[in-house]
Amino acid sequence: MAAFLPVQSFFSRIYLVDLSPSLCEIAKQRFERLGWKNVRVTCQDARSFRLPEDEIDPRTVTMPSADAITMSYSLSMIPDYYSVVDSLMPQLKPAGILGVCDFYVQSEVDVSARNYTGGIINRHVNWLGRAFWRAWFEADRVNLEAARRDYLEYRFGTVLSASRRNYRLGGIPYYLFIGCQKDIAAYPSGHGDIEKLDASYTESPYLSPANHKMEMEKAVDQSSREIRSKAYESAIVNLSSNLPLPSSFYQNHPCRIFYDDSLPKHTQFGSEYIYAFNWEDPRVDHRLLNIQRDDVILAITSAGDNILDYLQKSPKRVHAVDLNPNQNHLLELKVAAFMSLGHRDIWKIFGEGKHPEFRELLISRMSPHLSSQSFQYWLEHTDVFTSSFGKGLYETGGSRHAIKMVRYLFKVFGLEGEVRKLCEAQTLDEQRKVWPRVRRILMSKPLHWAVVGTEWFAWKAAGVPRNQRNMIVDDFIKRKNLTGDAAKATDVSGQAIWEYVVNTLDPVVKDTMISSDNYFYYLCLQGQFSKKCLPTYLTPKAHVRLSSPGAFDGLRIHTDEINEVINRITPRSLTIAVVMDSMDWFHPDSTDASSQTQTLNHALKMGGRIFLRSASIEPWYMKCFQENGFETRRVGARFPGSCIDRVNMYASTWICTKTKELRRPGADRTISSLSIGESIKGSMGSVEHLEI
Repeated sequence: MAAFLPVQSFFSRIYLVDLSPSLCEIAKQRFERLGWKNVRVTCQDARSFRLPEDEIDPRTVTMPSADAITMSYSLSMIPDYYSVVDSLMPQLKPAGILGVCDFYVQSEVDVSARNYTGGIINRHVNWLGRAFWRAWFEADRVNLEAARRDYLEYRFGTVLSASRRNYRLGGIPYYLFIGCQKDIAAYPSGHGDIEKLDASYTESPYLSPANHKMEMEKAVDQSSREIRSKAYESAIVNLSSNLPLPSSFYQNHPCRIFYDDSLPKHTQFGSEYIYAFNWEDPRVDHRLLNIQRDDVILAITSAGDNILDYLQKSPKRVHAVDLNPNQNHLLELKVAAFMSLGHRDIWKIFGEGKHPEFRELLISRMSPHLSSQSFQYWLEHTDVFTSSFGKGLYETGGSRHAIKMVRYLFKVFGLEGEVRKLCEAQTLDEQRKVWPRVRRILMSKPLHWAVVGTEWFAWKAAGVPRNQRNMIVDDFIKRKNLTGDAAKATDVSGQAIWEYVVNTLDPVVKDTMISSDNYFYYLCLQGQFSKKCLPTYLTPKAHVRLSSPGAFDGLRIHTDEINEVINRITPRSLTIAVVMDSMDWFHPDSTDASSQTQTLNHALKMGGRIFLRSASIEPWYMKCFQENGFETRRVGARFPGSCIDRVNMYASTWICTKTKELRRPGADRTISSLSIGESIKGSMGSVEHLEI
């Protein structure tokens, strides 16, 4: 502890408890040598230890309790661990924390169907490892059975949890656990916290006891149905079963919303995000949307860069949505960095993409501001920022394949010097003169025929799904007036992608300054940003704004499908929805696009706007918006030779404004609101006999 804070002055009293007389004697000698007068060493059975009565607070006359309790490699050595864990809860203050570090072995079966463990990253130990480490430790009377960690997580709420391996000693599994009182009613605000969080997740009014009746009458008059978040529903289930709440309820900040990280729709991504940085130009977003303080925005997370841009305008709320948990982990890391680090460290992590002290900063500075899942993820991936190989953060994610391939080509063909000149050019004329030498390799038709034009490269390297690729090909066929066999030619797809890339890159070099203004392509070419060419959120001015208290109070991070999130937001509460190019992913023959436009209509206020980009100049799904109460307007179009924005990756930009209210199915039914206690009572019923 002394390595992190002044023990003698920080704590009013420390009690060190151990059953070994020899160890206690060594501890006493050490504290005497250090001159620490506030430490008391007690040689006693941990099951019977209680804080002395002289610690009773004379103002409240309550039994003494601790602000922090720690157990370092001791729980696995105590035979009767149940009674020890039980004795800790009454000795911990309502807002106190419990810290445990110990060895363990568990299988994925041990934690299946549990939503309160704070994440399962790296938790599974294979059968051979479990058998070996149990036998090895039992020889020293240390027991690694899974029930010890299980019972700890059952009795306390999980704030942070992590499973690690000590590979220097053969890969011994150990865990870190930060817990708190599991009963949220122990906190001053009580169960109202759940209702308040639910209200902010769904944009519903908070129904406090004072105005509950009035709000309910108004809800009935409006014939609005009850909206509940998945977090609220999970809380009801857990409370009715006497389980701790999901760890998201105990984290220090409410921004990351509960999700089940074991569901296939989340595990399909493995441990990889696709985008390490955003490919949308926020300058255009701000010009077209003119974000105000009363705006409630829903936007796709991606790498989180544009979310941070929107937050600088201090809107009322920003709902960041992504099905890939790892994309949200990246946004969470950026938020935690602004909450805990200075501009210098943030610049090294997200500007240069590497920081040799990232692991130390993650544990000692950023961890209190992260959800348990996000903390585990980045603890497992510290090498992204600390490895001496590669370019760091911006050579990770699915999009790294395209970036690394381009850099490899430059190296093979001896163009690294020309690329450097391109990134250092001070005028557009100078930039344009350098470009043909780079273009000759980068835009060569053999390269695009063999690599870039393939479907594998489009998805794996560029993140372009098949349906979006088909839209590009269809536009090409229409523009070339190809019919019959010509339209079915096998090389049409490759030609379409080649032309699309040409129309993307040539205007960028012709019209934008890569060295000082176009940080998107500067990053791709150099692997990091520069102090002259960087996104707004990395500027010192933005750091002042985003590191100020309350800067992220309006942020809510949802890990789910966009339709699932919208369906759980109160109708007519959103003012802006930024869906990027997500609708390009839908198949024209499915009802997905129509369903999503209807859902968006219900969620948006009258006059609310949907902002989107597309790889097509005339997206097929615009008719879905027009049929479902929206007026569509193309506010940007990229024709051959023109530049739509600094990225120039999309063919068109659209704003769809809600002009008509659609009738929501089931809107004539109203579900009355229940308090948590009533919900639990209703779910349990009147039970006289139960046989299991």
